[in-house]
Amino acid sequence: MKTTIAKIYFICMAVFTSSCVKDLLKQQPTTELESIYFWKTDADATYAMMGAYADVRPLFDRDYYFDGQGEYIRTRGTSTTSGNLQRGDAYNGGDYNPSGYGDNFDKMYENLYGGVNRTNYVIENVTKKLLPFASATSIPELERIIGEARFLRGMVYFRLISMWGDVPYIGHIIYDNAEVMTLARMPIAQVKDSILADFTYAFEKLPVKSAEPGRASKAAALAFRGKLQLYWACWNQFGWPELDKFVPDGGAAVTAYKAAAEDFGKVINDYGLVLFRNGEPGECDVLGKAQKLPNYYYLFTPVANNDPEMIMAFTHGGTGSSQGEELMRDVAGRSHEGSQCWVTPRYEIADRYQSIITGDFAPKLIPMDPAKDGARTTLNSAVNPQSYANRDYRMKSSIMWDYEMSVGMISLKSTGFLPFIYKTWNQPVTINGVNYVTYNTDGCNSGYVLRKFLRNYAGQGRSDGNYNYPVMRLADVYLMYAEATNAVNGPQADAISLVNMIRHRGNLPPLNASKTASKEVFFNAIEQERIVELFGEGQRSFDLRRWRALERVWNPPYGNGIWRIDTYGAQMSRYFQNSSEREYQQCYIFRIPPEERNRNPKLTQNTPWL
Repeated sequence: MKTTIAKIYFICMAVFTSSCVKDLLKQQPTTELESIYFWKTDADATYAMMGAYADVRPLFDRDYYFDGQGEYIRTRGTSTTSGNLQRGDAYNGGDYNPSGYGDNFDKMYENLYGGVNRTNYVIENVTKKLLPFASATSIPELERIIGEARFLRGMVYFRLISMWGDVPYIGHIIYDNAEVMTLARMPIAQVKDSILADFTYAFEKLPVKSAEPGRASKAAALAFRGKLQLYWACWNQFGWPELDKFVPDGGAAVTAYKAAAEDFGKVINDYGLVLFRNGEPGECDVLGKAQKLPNYYYLFTPVANNDPEMIMAFTHGGTGSSQGEELMRDVAGRSHEGSQCWVTPRYEIADRYQSIITGDFAPKLIPMDPAKDGARTTLNSAVNPQSYANRDYRMKSSIMWDYEMSVGMISLKSTGFLPFIYKTWNQPVTINGVNYVTYNTDGCNSGYVLRKFLRNYAGQGRSDGNYNYPVMRLADVYLMYAEATNAVNGPQADAISLVNMIRHRGNLPPLNASKTASKEVFFNAIEQERIVELFGEGQRSFDLRRWRALERVWNPPYGNGIWRIDTYGAQMSRYFQNSSEREYQQCYIFRIPPEERNRNPKLTQNTPWL
């Protein structure tokens, strides 16, 4: 698939893209070449479908930025560049701080509709120009291609309603932007039904398992259909007052929770899917060493490409393909191929990693300046490496603290292990008689950097990775199933077992009975696992909004807000200080882009942005 995309993306863009780049629909595949040379063979349908994958991928493959809107990731901007969709234009200009972000996603809105138009182009042309004339042997493959396009369209519209609520719905090719400028916003319930129909068609027509990396399967369609129903249940249970005319319905919530659980149950039971390396924790090196890293670390390297846990992942081409992923550039520092460290852990994530001995939270870390006598040896000091002993293996896999090692890389060659020591960038240091140069990064202000997504081998540049970025993992399905069943029936034995399987990959013992004694405490256990298991994968901010949990996390309006600190105890940033109800509301729903409203008088604005 990587090779196919590499060959046809530029063909598709040259042949099928109009020059209208500032309008809502950025792709208008309407040239005379289309009717003369294209849509003649089944191969044409496949090429067009690969072009749709190429266009939709950059709308989802850097979702770790969204974690900056939560409590545990700091995003100091993005490495995306304006005007280049293949390098993440949809994310460009977005605000990924915990507050004040809802008016900064005009580019995402615009590019999501570009994805809608590209998928509509495939659906309509295959349906009208190829399917009616296809042989019996060609029909299944053509229906599969329509199913894939509808699956991608469903993903795009799901993102649109998750951020903006009611949105215009476009289910056909747009040949004139004048038509777009007459479309009103469709109520979210109707858009949701259309998305469900897309996922259902995809489920019916897609293969049980795709033979080609990165292409959707039945399990992917079911998983996303379940996730949509889970979100619909949450919006109905917890309400969405910022969305005008949306009336929550407790009965609809229960129905949606049950439907979500049913879909997730089929994904879990019907397709032979298993967690990466059977969910075993693997080996975990001693503190300060990184020769042996847990299995969870390798889940976020190319070793896990095409693994059954990756229910849906977008492929990247690697070196020389112009389609490499930029994970290392975003999560690592200068010592790793000149990376820029746009994304780093916040201090507060460390306390979320539980003890492998007790299975519960360890004593809270104590921020201390290392210049203070005994700071490096004081029990539970945040700058004492021993304070991180015997923790959830996902901690060693996900973040690095003082004296943790990673492999440095310059000019595609390894420079050997280098220790991270906060505020000692690129300095000589001797550890146990061995000379090192410390990790050089200009993006960390917490005392931690990411190990998750950081390659531990040389040979690829910072933007040349070939990791298949996951947008749906089996572990997420386990946790969503547990959430959905718990919401209706409280803790269930199968759901508890699934959560414990997730915990086992961190080498944690099963949940204590007190953690499954009621619906409320089991939800807390599920949320805890979502925080550490899905850390840095773009889920947290969407969870906080669908659960209406912003006030729980950041305190009620008009309060003092909450500081984010570093391992030294310094106050780095304060969020939601004296914030009004309106400012919270603006985090629950995004602003319809003013430029689109200027062009289309029928587009109403979300209430908090009036």
